[in-house]
Amino acid sequence: MNTVQLECFLAVAQYLNFSKAAESVSITQPAVSHQIGSLEDELGVKLFVRTSKSVSLTREGIMFISDAEQILKIAGSAKFRLSEKLEDEPVRISIGCHNQAELNVLTPALREMSRLYDDLLPYIDLTPFKSIDNQLKDQKIQLLLSFKSPHKQPFDYVELCRCQFMCLCQKDHPLAKADSLDVDDISGRPIFIERHTCPDEIFALQHRILENGKVDKIIFCGDYESAVAMAEAGLGFMIFPAIGDAYKGPLKAIPIEGVKEISFGVYYLRSQLEQQAKDMLGILKNQFAK
Repeated sequence: MNTVQLECFLAVAQYLNFSKAAESVSITQPAVSHQIGSLEDELGVKLFVRTSKSVSLTREGIMFISDAEQILKIAGSAKFRLSEKLEDEPVRISIGCHNQAELNVLTPALREMSRLYDDLLPYIDLTPFKSIDNQLKDQKIQLLLSFKSPHKQPFDYVELCRCQFMCLCQKDHPLAKADSLDVDDISGRPIFIERHTCPDEIFALQHRILENGKVDKIIFCGDYESAVAMAEAGLGFMIFPAIGDAYKGPLKAIPIEGVKEISFGVYYLRSQLEQQAKDMLGILKNQFAK
């Protein structure tokens, strides 16, 4: 496995088009196809489904994205460290999160961290896929922001807040007239986040809304960001827990009553936590304690 193979893989995964991928990595399309083929042979799996009209990622291809990005990051960091002589080693901290809502939580915390460490060098791994847990397990990230999983995890966990489910829709949407909603009151066109990027509790509530029989055609989105974009475009409503006041967009957030709040916090490995990660964890806890 080499960096050229990984760069070609990520380019095709981004564009889902071999010609555009070839342009982005500045090699020929046959060369890109060869690199993808040799990578698939080495891994023993197919990463893409290719037809005469389309290219799509396989399940294995989706799972491999974060690994490929991480390997290229490590290779780039190693090259930089070996080619540059730094007088002072920067303070590094690596954090993982799944979506923009979680990423928004980090902004004020990173601002506070920069006051503690002048030479702070953070790395943020933002991926919607649940495989990001592997980055924590493999100690490639130190902290992982996440809703608490209902399944037992081999990590330590600290809760930052309890999150109430909200219905997000445009302010002129029929649902926006209500100050709060019961699940059975929710009707219209839902924008659902697909299962592979969706926390279990959100998926369960989406299914419950579907079962009430009051919804129209469903729009499925691959992640939180695209669901928000669809809702802001007025194409329907979406369901998501409110992480503090992380969402600051134009949509109205209507509380959904009678649904259990879910825990949002930070996963980490206590035995591997370095001082800067401990400081970041403390800042996050104070941020939500206010």
